Amino acid sequence: MVYFIYSSIIFVAGLVVGSFLNVVIYRLENGEEIINDRSRCLHCKHILAWYDLIPILSFIFLKGKCRYCKKKISWQYPLVELGTGILFIMIWNFEFGILNLESIFNFQYLIAILYLLFITSFLIVIFVYDLKYYIIPNKVIYPAIIMALGFNLFNDLISNDNFQLISQFTIHNSQFVDNLFAAIIASGFFLSVVIITKGKGMGGGDVKLAFLMGLILGWPLIIFSVFLAFISGSIIGTYMILTGKKKMKSMIPFGPFLIFGTFVGLFWGERVMEWYLNFLM
Repeated sequence: MVYFIYSSIIFVAGLVVGSFLNVVIYRLENGEEIINDRSRCLHCKHILAWYDLIPILSFIFLKGKCRYCKKKISWQYPLVELGTGILFIMIWNFEFGILNLESIFNFQYLIAILYLLFITSFLIVIFVYDLKYYIIPNKVIYPAIIMALGFNLFNDLISNDNFQLISQFTIHNSQFVDNLFAAIIASGFFLSVVIITKGKGMGGGDVKLAFLMGLILGWPLIIFSVFLAFISGSIIGTYMILTGKKKMKSMIPFGPFLIFGTFVGLFWGERVMEWYLNFLM
């Protein structure tokens, strides 16, 4: 019962955060203030009431249309809200298992889950933004990188005799160093692709995203996730070309595939790699 209550709270929090992420995505593109402005209909610009902004439910009750001008509301809004809620639950379950009352008051536990929820939010914004506008915004990717660096360093410090002086911090078995190494290798690989293809095969945003992936996943999970991104990107790209939705020279954003690979690596990467190594042996 306790687990169900906390899971419900996390899911609802994810829906609310997803609603806010939709605002971030729209206002980043239009250069508007993210926080200090009321939500409006994109078509008639009417200020929306609180009951127009209830995640998922408002979209269902309004039948996907604005209450005031009756224009259609993009499916992006409920999908991002629902996707964020689901990912928040998955972070809760896959990373930490069934919550118990002791762990909720554990400082390191709270920092870890808050970090993952924030990183998930950043990745969702990047996913949708790159899918819609074919660009990875610096205003999102740079704060995410700084947060990931800070968390990895925090993890090393807290695991070394509970916040003893930084002079006693060593690089042996260091998550910070391992993940930084993975980030440099991954971003270096993508940078080489950008240089070789003169920016036609990859963009600079993909280099930054690969660096962030390395900081999140570490070594060797970054290899699995990048490989999965290329495989899934090839399959979807081929399908879109064969169905006439894209042409051979059409742009297909790679960021969403990298983020897909990141989440799969985060949740199941270790199990898949363990299964693969056992299969080879």
